[in-house]
Amino acid sequence: MAADPVLRAGIVNLLDHRSEIELLDADGPGRDPLIVMCADDAGELLAAGPQNAPKPAYTVLVVSRMNKAQLLEVVELGVTAVVWRREATADRLVRAVQLVDRGAGDLPADLLGGLLGEVGRARRARGAGTEPLPMGLSSREVDVIRLVSEGMETKEIAAKLCYSERTIKGVLHDVMTRLELRNRAHVVAHAAREGYLRWT
Repeated sequence: MAADPVLRAGIVNLLDHRSEIELLDADGPGRDPLIVMCADDAGELLAAGPQNAPKPAYTVLVVSRMNKAQLLEVVELGVTAVVWRREATADRLVRAVQLVDRGAGDLPADLLGGLLGEVGRARRARGAGTEPLPMGLSSREVDVIRLVSEGMETKEIAAKLCYSERTIKGVLHDVMTRLELRNRAHVVAHAAREGYLRWT
């Protein structure tokens, strides 16, 4: 999906011959598609209104510009992966699609740091910095989420914490289900906003 037909054609051309994924007609049958949404500026997407908003847990956003506040908004809307337009090669896009399809997230390191910083500032601005940590997440869940926030993959988290990959996936699934969160990026944003993740 893209407002600019030239941009859309470029993305389609990059992905059309990749055997790892299948391009679907917009109105074709089948399961809910994973959407690659392209925009020059994240503000264009946010201004487009609810009818054009990302679909929860099924969206990869390719964008040229995005500020920290916009990043927080698109994560809340359901964007699971963000790819800078300047880095949007066929390999990079396929990787993002595959990660989202497996239930993982994919944010560039600079955006992940920005997301955590923005959530921390928002929390401190509302005076929550001195409040005790809320109840609801176990220490194991917090450990897993903290490593997700550092950009680690499931396999790396499992090795670091000496759990199986299945256990790590189960922990994240339980948190998302219990707290009605859409994806890993949303879990990190929620944990940071509620005070489970701290910054110095």
